[in-house]
Amino acid sequence: MDNVTRIGVSLEPDLLAKFDDLIARKGYVTRSEAFRDLIRDALTRETLQEDDAKVCGTVTLLYNHHKGDVKERLMEIQHAQHHLISSSIHVHQDLERCLEVLIVFGTVREIKKLADSLGSVRGVASGIPVMLSSEIEDHDHQDHVHRDDGSHRHRHN
Repeated sequence: MDNVTRIGVSLEPDLLAKFDDLIARKGYVTRSEAFRDLIRDALTRETLQEDDAKVCGTVTLLYNHHKGDVKERLMEIQHAQHHLISSSIHVHQDLERCLEVLIVFGTVREIKKLADSLGSVRGVASGIPVMLSSEIEDHDHQDHVHRDDGSHRHRHN
């Protein structure tokens, strides 16, 4: 961290003691890093209020794969929105329920709409988006190249 600006913060002793306890439990080495994370979290929460803000995150689905055509409907939606979905993981929780986690990149509006459309499919018990502020360039699957040896590269515009 070559370029930092030092600031002073005034806190009541009781508040500082509680803060020190919190950061010790969380494993922070310095107060400065804890303050930076609090600021980042506040800025992320603010960013998530903007529908056109670019974000990354996950959409977590829990569903009963025996209900109607739930698997087919989920696949249709995911294929139609493939430009938002970078990857997914699918876990069988038991004989009926599946947990699926989609890694997503897009705007707040796009990710909310995707989560809503997936979550509203009959048989889906839960469709929860978790979004983080994204400082990455546009994410484009079209430039994702796999090599014969299994390695791959991404070109981000």
